[in-house]
Amino acid sequence: MSGKPQLSFWQIWNMCFGFLGIQFGFALQNANVSRIFQTLGAEVDEIPLLWIAAPLTGLLVQPIVGYCSDRTWTRFGRRRPYFMVGALFATLALFAMPNSPALWVAAGLLWILDASINVSMEPFRAFVGDQLPQRQRPGGYLMQSFFIGAGSVVASLLPWLLAKAGVGNTAGPGEVPDTVRYAFYFGGAVLFLAILWTVLRTREYPPDTLAAWDEAPPLPARAVDRHRLRRQALAWLLAGAAGIAAVTYWRLDRQLFILGGLMGFYGLALLVRTRMRGDGAFASIVDDMQEMPAAMRTLAVVQFFSWFALFAMWIYTTSAVAQVHFGSADPASAAYNEGANWVGVLFAAYNGFAALAAIAIPWMVRALGIRASHLINAVLGGLGLLSIAVIRDPHWLLLSMLGVGFAWASILSLPYALLSDSVPAQKMGVYMGIFNFFIVIPQLVAASVLGVLLKTFFGAQPIHALTIGGISLIVAGLCVLRVPRPAPSVHPLAAR
Repeated sequence: MSGKPQLSFWQIWNMCFGFLGIQFGFALQNANVSRIFQTLGAEVDEIPLLWIAAPLTGLLVQPIVGYCSDRTWTRFGRRRPYFMVGALFATLALFAMPNSPALWVAAGLLWILDASINVSMEPFRAFVGDQLPQRQRPGGYLMQSFFIGAGSVVASLLPWLLAKAGVGNTAGPGEVPDTVRYAFYFGGAVLFLAILWTVLRTREYPPDTLAAWDEAPPLPARAVDRHRLRRQALAWLLAGAAGIAAVTYWRLDRQLFILGGLMGFYGLALLVRTRMRGDGAFASIVDDMQEMPAAMRTLAVVQFFSWFALFAMWIYTTSAVAQVHFGSADPASAAYNEGANWVGVLFAAYNGFAALAAIAIPWMVRALGIRASHLINAVLGGLGLLSIAVIRDPHWLLLSMLGVGFAWASILSLPYALLSDSVPAQKMGVYMGIFNFFIVIPQLVAASVLGVLLKTFFGAQPIHALTIGGISLIVAGLCVLRVPRPAPSVHPLAAR
């Protein structure tokens, strides 16, 4: 049988258009949820713990959805049913979030929102691998990056634009301003309609057709080494128990329980696998984690430092800029809300720069290679975050966002370009879900330690979280040099 057909520009456009809506939801969440939490009474050092719902949900949902979508085939397709279910619940959560009557309700809605967005988003990554031949996949991921940037620009600007149009930007204590409320209503509608466009304007290949066209090398046969798994499980369980005991004994910040819980949870998962027979969902996911492709393992450290930095930025930019550049830490004050709206502009700016960078990245990669390109972009992002602590005129923070935008575009495309060709079609979904562990875990670590670090060493000043994030991005750039250079024959984007 001949190879997988190439798609036209507009077919790839339609296939990726749903990402515009997905990123609308993420951008509204990233730019405004900390603001909503503070409005409802959260202290600055409590915000990371409240944000834990987002990465924890991704950790649980993405591999499960990936595993299930790999095994789904209906008259509506393979991945598209998940697009629509996630879109429906994410839209309802966006409508409800700004109307939260209490902090715990907002935290619960964040959990629902992030779970729903993940149900839609994870199959979109596998969708590119399903639909496109190897030589077109870089273009597919870069098209997704373009829509991520474009959607984020508009979504992040919405509260600021609404304020300029005369919509109320302040409210009474415990009430979310109308600018944020109407932005979430509009974002929910855009999310649903954009994903509906992709569902209606694309088709999917049946699993047997995809298997016949598979261009990835087959994974080697594997045998479960239960003795090795048991040793690893006990090591992780002991490490987790020791961490929890240390937090309890020395009365450390309760957020550090998250780290001990993560280690213990992974150890428990390995231990349960040693007692299981067969290849059910849980067993398959654990086995796939143990036998993941080498490219995924070497990218793990790069992803860890990259997403640790991004999570620090998303959590703390609002409070940092409002306090340092607008002179207020009071969520009910006009100055704080003006600063929060300006953060929406800054987030729109870095996403706009990312959309432009996504167009420039292929030329950069052809000239310098993937590793050097990612190094340069990550360092630019790190310098951008570091500069926020130095710049005092908030308008000049747009220059900081230029560097962040290049890093964001690179993070969203180059790791997937390095990975996608090593994953076989029948496991595209589950491995894309597992790959996102390296996005989720650093966010959980950030949620555990950033609040503690700020309170213990930096007087609870949120600006220092951005400095930590800048250093982390530079480390991520340096670590990419450890990733093996892909052969030019394997991936067109890697051509020098």
